[in-house]
Amino acid sequence: MFDPLKVRLGIAPIAWTNDDLPYLGKENTFEQCISEMALSGFQGCEVGNKYPRDIPTLTKKLALRGLTIANAWFSAYLTTKPYEETEADFRKHLTFLRAMGAKIVGVSEQGRSIQGLQLPVFEKKPVMNAQEWALLCEGLNRLGRIALEYGITLTYHHHMGTVIQTGEEIDRLMESTDPGLVGLLFDSGHLAYCDEDGEAVLRKHIARVRHVHLKDIRPEVIKTVRKERKSFLDGVRMGAFTVPGDGAIHFEPLFRRLD
Repeated sequence: MFDPLKVRLGIAPIAWTNDDLPYLGKENTFEQCISEMALSGFQGCEVGNKYPRDIPTLTKKLALRGLTIANAWFSAYLTTKPYEETEADFRKHLTFLRAMGAKIVGVSEQGRSIQGLQLPVFEKKPVMNAQEWALLCEGLNRLGRIALEYGITLTYHHHMGTVIQTGEEIDRLMESTDPGLVGLLFDSGHLAYCDEDGEAVLRKHIARVRHVHLKDIRPEVIKTVRKERKSFLDGVRMGAFTVPGDGAIHFEPLFRRLD
């Protein structure tokens, strides 16, 4: 369906070892992870905690397997810390990504995030006030401009348990940031998790999508998470997420929009 010169398929190492819950997949080594990525036919990958950060070492190990780095998560704290702290960390992150040949950075605002806390993910989700919205959007524009200096495009990763989770919040973020500086990282699983229509989000914001995460969900698990007031990490442990095709998301309409 997709033009292979424009779209490449990669996979994240979270499928082998969970960075937030390292005991999940702790037996899987970095070398096993990237070898199985290559054997499965993927062209690229994201970055996990087991990846060596020594650039020559990582470059060699990936090149042996025909893999490149597509993107790496970046935690921003634009709403809770001085902007300069986030920028300094961001520049270090971009230096690494540029050396690895990556063209995308996935930014998620972690100020007041509960995704790693033992709090009910639905009931305790943080909501920003007007001042926080301004800090986030102005900060993302500044970071996006910096990313372009490194030849990298900033994409925003909406995520459960954070200040940008819902379709309405994504709408406001896209309306309040510069399209030339801030793209959208579309994540099918996180939208479905909070009962949002992924196709509707694509219909509105397809021109901003620069990177895609394909996750599937198990609605019966998420129903339990909501009913029993479980945390985001509880949901992960319970199996709320699964591989595409094993859960409830219909991917064909999403693929048609993306194509």
